[in-house]
Amino acid sequence: MRAILIGAVESSRIALRCLAAAPRWTLAGVFTLPLELSGRHSDFVDLAPDAEHAGTRLVRVANINAEDALAQIRELAPDYIFVIGWSQICGEQFMGTARRGVVGYHPAPLPRLRGRGVIPWTILLQEPISASSLFLIDQGVDSGPLLAQRYFHVAPDETAATLYAKHMASLEEMLPAVLEDMAGGSPALHIQDERCATYAARRRQQDALIDWNSPAATIWRYVRACGDPYPGAWTSYKGERLVIAAAVPVPLGHHAAAMAGQIVERTEDSFIVKCGDGDGLRVTQWRTERKAPLPNHAILGEDRAAA
Repeated sequence: MRAILIGAVESSRIALRCLAAAPRWTLAGVFTLPLELSGRHSDFVDLAPDAEHAGTRLVRVANINAEDALAQIRELAPDYIFVIGWSQICGEQFMGTARRGVVGYHPAPLPRLRGRGVIPWTILLQEPISASSLFLIDQGVDSGPLLAQRYFHVAPDETAATLYAKHMASLEEMLPAVLEDMAGGSPALHIQDERCATYAARRRQQDALIDWNSPAATIWRYVRACGDPYPGAWTSYKGERLVIAAAVPVPLGHHAAAMAGQIVERTEDSFIVKCGDGDGLRVTQWRTERKAPLPNHAILGEDRAAA
């Protein structure tokens, strides 16, 4: 079987390595972003070293649906195209360049949570179980027949980083068997049940703005859901963005005389912010461009409108 890979993130690299190692597959080419467009993905990975190691052609394209990209794909004559870790919608002409079909990967238990930003949404929605899904891309949104799924539990203290790592491990474990099945010519396909479909909307950086009037547990969930490899949950102090990278909720019985968003305690390596329900959030990792530390009793989020 001849394959082409389209992607630019860690899941793309895993797929590249699996395809290169599959004895019944030829990885004819890897299409990825130009380095100057790496900002499209917060988890961007340069696939050039792995493509060189695999001895396969690397093509950098800004738009996979552009005619020059399509011409190069047609020249490589793939049986299957794997679109794993690519943010652009696959156009009709692009879909027609693969002789047998286009394969996608989605870090959710399809048909649940089709769409965008699903790792943060999994945590924000307090989903107890997730799954990695490989499927054939059709004209819908993550709606094509399933090739494989691998389920696992989502921990109560799951972060975007730990959930991301679980999905990467799951993809690496299940893809080789799927490739072998596909190489046989008749892969097992399972039609998604549309009655169970749900959709996740795209998340933007402004959606991770912390509202300190919320309960501490809610803010903690935002911090966990929006952290690495994503830009992070954030607040502001005097117009400057402050990203909360790691935190944990704590009781605050002796700080009733404080406002939500106010720093009420500080140690050498942490500070506690009062939340809307009277509990606190102990912040243990944060980043800012400030050269001086935040003062005691600073009010976070006070300039949100200007942030």
